[in-house]
Amino acid sequence: MSPIVAVSGLSKVYASGFRALNDVSLEVRRGEIFALLGPNGAGKTTLINVICGIATATQGRVLVDGHDIVTDYRAARAMIGLVPQELTTDAFETVRATVSFSRGLFGRPRNPAVVERVLRALSLWDKRDSTLMTLSGGMKRRVLIAKALAHEPQILFLDEPTAGVDVELRQDMWQLVRGLRDSGVTIILTTHYLEEAEQLAERIGVIDKGEMILVDGKDDIMRRFGKRSIIVRLQAPAARLPESLAGYALALSPDGTEVTYTCDTTGPDTGVRALLGALDAAGIPFADLRTKESSLEEIFVGILRNQS
Repeated sequence: MSPIVAVSGLSKVYASGFRALNDVSLEVRRGEIFALLGPNGAGKTTLINVICGIATATQGRVLVDGHDIVTDYRAARAMIGLVPQELTTDAFETVRATVSFSRGLFGRPRNPAVVERVLRALSLWDKRDSTLMTLSGGMKRRVLIAKALAHEPQILFLDEPTAGVDVELRQDMWQLVRGLRDSGVTIILTTHYLEEAEQLAERIGVIDKGEMILVDGKDDIMRRFGKRSIIVRLQAPAARLPESLAGYALALSPDGTEVTYTCDTTGPDTGVRALLGALDAAGIPFADLRTKESSLEEIFVGILRNQS
């Protein structure tokens, strides 16, 4: 199946000489949730703006469902909904009028049923006749999503969609994103909340200094770059570990009550069974053990550190 978004050799250089994107290539699969991660200033928003036709690339090509964003702009743009970072809305318009107008911008005929469905899905129906200036920040962000969905796009870009919203609303938005994916919409998400990417994304791309440094499945990234630690709680504190355990590269906690062992998760044998046998042979009884796996945030920080 051909990708729904195909970016080839994309570069963006501003008049000042600043290179925001450098030879970026990327394919996004139809119907997936793709998380685009990177530090501030990495080029995430610039890449999204180029794909959406808001900014012009210096070189390279972007196809949206086979439509070139330059030579077939109208067809390409009609496929896309964009939820920007900034809360840019007309303060004196009502919610329903704002969403209906956004639908009309793309030449879609009036369809109150679609507008109602979108507003109900975002828990905005009760606010349909409220002016935007009366809404909370979280509700305004929901309106931005409703505007992006009004023309029934097949691709939805969410640029920091939960920035500044509370935990409950963030959970609601996660549920909404999954529902959109299940209905066939392709989601491209940027976020500084790495737990969002870990919860939602099927694939992840990491961009830094305008270059795409990694694109892979989330599970593959977690497996390749993550670590699993076994924390063994000892029955009695140990002042030090015997030389017979040196080969395991163990870390003894400052109070001597725990030993941490980092497993090799890529091989067939993690070595945990052998470690426990070695502890027993060394006369170090243990009370229990627990495991700890790297979060996506820890992996992300490690990847960027290795790049610098």
